[in-house]
Amino acid sequence: EAMPGWFGVVFMLTLLAAAMSTVSSQFHAMGTSLGRDIYQQVTKQSEKDNTVFATRVAIAIGIVIVIWLGWKLPGSIIARGTAIFFGLCASAFLPMYALGLYWKGITKAGAISGLVFGFVGSVFYLLFIHSSESGALGVCQWLFGKPTLASFPWVAVDPIVVIFPLAFIITVVVSLFTKPCDKELLDKCFR
Repeated sequence: EAMPGWFGVVFMLTLLAAAMSTVSSQFHAMGTSLGRDIYQQVTKQSEKDNTVFATRVAIAIGIVIVIWLGWKLPGSIIARGTAIFFGLCASAFLPMYALGLYWKGITKAGAISGLVFGFVGSVFYLLFIHSSESGALGVCQWLFGKPTLASFPWVAVDPIVVIFPLAFIITVVVSLFTKPCDKELLDKCFR
């Protein structure tokens, strides 16, 4: 409300341009993956024309799938999906990334342990503990006959709040009990 009316129009046009650019690159990536990486490898085609046609068909299929998903899924799916993705990525990658930048004691085994725990722990928490996802996905209901395996407050606590600190601790503990990195490499990395 504090900005002039024309600014809202420019801002919306900028958002639409960014969205169109992103969608275009996503469809292109889908089509190229199916056309070049799958079709060309499966059929052993070396002719570029066939893969270009396959890529165009794959882009069209991708557009149809996206429109169908957009029609069928609830409006809140974007926000929920983004939160799930960022929570999962933070729990899996952030401990090893932060420790790799600021702690000389991290080891390969520690980084892998934190990554695996962060990913598996997040998926487990989403499927069996956090009520908004476990209830919607129905895996816990199907396996155990109840929507979640936990009770309040855990069903309301986001997975990142629980899994990220645990993944961080696991990365540190495993690093402390495994063979450290070569001193020469550490000296080169941490000048």
